[in-house]
Amino acid sequence: MADAAVGTRISNQSLWAGRALSTLAVVLFLFTASFIFLKPEMAMQGFVHYGYPEGWLLRITVIEVACAILYAIPQTSVLGAILLTAYLGGATATHVRVGEPFYLPIITGIVVWVGLFLREPRLRALVPLRS
Repeated sequence: MADAAVGTRISNQSLWAGRALSTLAVVLFLFTASFIFLKPEMAMQGFVHYGYPEGWLLRITVIEVACAILYAIPQTSVLGAILLTAYLGGATATHVRVGEPFYLPIITGIVVWVGLFLREPRLRALVPLRS
């Protein structure tokens, strides 16, 4: 597979589109995580609304930021995308459980993977799309 990844060329447009989508995703994760520091009372109310224990807010926020950082680093971006997918799966399940619209975590997950696919030759070699 390493040979296939070396031979896979990415156009500048795809590379920059992938970087833009990936940056958008990382900024979104960091923005939502910033609520614990900027508006802790509002964050805690939302957290309790979803039925999670108050003591877990900081832990889950640290996990979210760690996954976003792993995704932003090129050498660990695939691992970060996998972990963010798991995180977003939990977010989707949480929204379904409380009866709220659940499409935003799914759309975010799609943006994460499309951004990575457009900028990562190893992923293109693993999942070749044919026209």
